[in-house]
Amino acid sequence: MKPILTIKNLSVLLQDKLILQDVELSLAEGDILGLVGPSGCGKTTLLNTIAGFVEQSRGEICIDDIHIGAGSHVPPERRQVGVIFQDYALFPHKTVGQNIAFGIQKLKKSEQDYRVAELLKLLALTELSERFPHQLSGGQQQRVAIARALAVRPKLLLLDEPFSNIDARLRDELMIELRSLLKSFNMSAIFVTHNKDEVFTFADKIALLHQGSIIQTGAPKAVFEQPASWQVADFLQIGSWLKVKSVGNSLFTALGEVNCEQLTDTPDSSIELLIKPKYLKLIEAEANCIVKHITFTEQGYHYILASLDKHCALSFERLSFYSEQLLAVGEKVAIHIIAHQYQIFVRE
Repeated sequence: MKPILTIKNLSVLLQDKLILQDVELSLAEGDILGLVGPSGCGKTTLLNTIAGFVEQSRGEICIDDIHIGAGSHVPPERRQVGVIFQDYALFPHKTVGQNIAFGIQKLKKSEQDYRVAELLKLLALTELSERFPHQLSGGQQQRVAIARALAVRPKLLLLDEPFSNIDARLRDELMIELRSLLKSFNMSAIFVTHNKDEVFTFADKIALLHQGSIIQTGAPKAVFEQPASWQVADFLQIGSWLKVKSVGNSLFTALGEVNCEQLTDTPDSSIELLIKPKYLKLIEAEANCIVKHITFTEQGYHYILASLDKHCALSFERLSFYSEQLLAVGEKVAIHIIAHQYQIFVRE
């Protein structure tokens, strides 16, 4: 499939600070990418660089057939990129219809009217076309921002935290609607989010940015099941971390012994065991944990456990565990790691 976006060796220096470093990224036509990472890692800067609002210091960006190298600036309006900002950035003095038409004013009036009417209908805004932004709800304002960005029929749509200011129910509805709309137009998109659930609902692909560099890309399910590093696993909150002590080919944790053959020369202080909640089970044995907190969820009761022996060097304060069995805060339980269902990481 033809790539709509290719980024090679991209670096951005702002006020003598390296914000992005050697970024490599490719996005196929029609694919939706979720860009995630800790605050301040460079996500918004990457979007702004692709859009042309920030100039790269090194590297190349190719959008469809437009090649942009360091020092060869192509203005935003020539990049065939649409942008939806977190705060929507609607024009307060223009109606819904006028906001949508803003970027297509060079077209014939008949073509403008056709595109505006089409997008008003697709985004359920027809009855609001004469209203002004201050007369709309947050969800309605977001729909107008989406319609305005789509009106210019960009090759690539960039969205910066597009769902963060919308309540949960409307957010889920809008994500599904927008994904369907992008797929019907075969339009590629990159959206920035801090919410991993949004990635699974909205994206075909995920890229995780850490300290200005992309450290893993792939399908959301594949990245979640096989994180490439502890930084990926930690940011996505894939599971709980357990300290270890190595003896030969075995690793000892506060929950018992697990087998490991590949990290015998690594200091114990650098090794941590990642265990997902579904790979823990209650057993009939001497208690090793105490229940600290309980929440009811769709997956059953969600428990936060702490190790019973607080003075043990391998003790932990937070272990995530789900069960249909009702336990009580303060109850002492025995928890076991299912054999071979864990991942081992070396913290750098």
